[in-house]
Amino acid sequence: MTASSAHPAAGAPLCLGPLPEIDPPTFEVPFGAVDTHAHVVAASDAYPMVPERSYTPPPAPEDKYLAMLDATGMTYGVLVQISVYGTDNRYMLETLRRHPDRLRGIAVVAPEVTDAELEAMHAAGVRGLRINVLFGGGIGFTAMETLAHRIKDLGWHMQFLMDVNALPELMPRMTRLPVPGIVDHMGHTPVAQGLDAPGFSALRSLVRDHGYWVKLSGAYRISERFPTFDDVTPFAQALIDDAPDRMVWGSDWPHVSLTRMPNTGALRNLLPQWAPDPEVRRRILVDNPARLYGFAATV
Repeated sequence: MTASSAHPAAGAPLCLGPLPEIDPPTFEVPFGAVDTHAHVVAASDAYPMVPERSYTPPPAPEDKYLAMLDATGMTYGVLVQISVYGTDNRYMLETLRRHPDRLRGIAVVAPEVTDAELEAMHAAGVRGLRINVLFGGGIGFTAMETLAHRIKDLGWHMQFLMDVNALPELMPRMTRLPVPGIVDHMGHTPVAQGLDAPGFSALRSLVRDHGYWVKLSGAYRISERFPTFDDVTPFAQALIDDAPDRMVWGSDWPHVSLTRMPNTGALRNLLPQWAPDPEVRRRILVDNPARLYGFAATV
């Protein structure tokens, strides 16, 4: 990344980069496993970052991303448009197009996106749109209904990066959307608030009663126990118990906007704690994401 894009904008500090070491798996990762949440960051000024971003990541380019997938034992991956690029999805889309059998994507678009642009994204492997109200550069809830209706005929879903403490107020709108929905990072609310906190209770209702999905990802964003994150286990287990067929796993590589960097392999190795049953883990890693993102049937 050259100097102009690497320099943080005001209030957008430079992030740590991911650790080069990745712990080996402590369980058998099944063929067909999917990492449903990661980002790529180009090493080039050809993809400028938006000035309103909340952080400035170092490069996390395509080759390092693919190496991470290999090292963690993932057959497939889902790239999520990173907030620092706003609605400029070019680098993600270019990466998807180079790996059509292995990768899918989640885009960020403005409500005035054209049908032709959406169709081109679908052809590249995009299968959903992201609403992001936690980091600068995202598209917020004001666009939610418009975008959901725009993507309904494509068979896409809406993905939400939000603090679920806001869910009690937003749930009437979110439950009326004409497409499936998935919530990032187990709701992005500190587990210290407890299993009975209104936000987490609302998330569980969204899952149990309204068919929503959840990404079992970002444990370090909600935990107070680095690096074990064992305080997250009851929350992950509760969500899995609520809907084992609508849970997916994601690494959240390259782990942006952190002050301490976790080991990506150790994050994957939390899964046996959250889902001790190998068949449930297979659903989370293989069967569920294959349905949601349209990956080829596995053997």
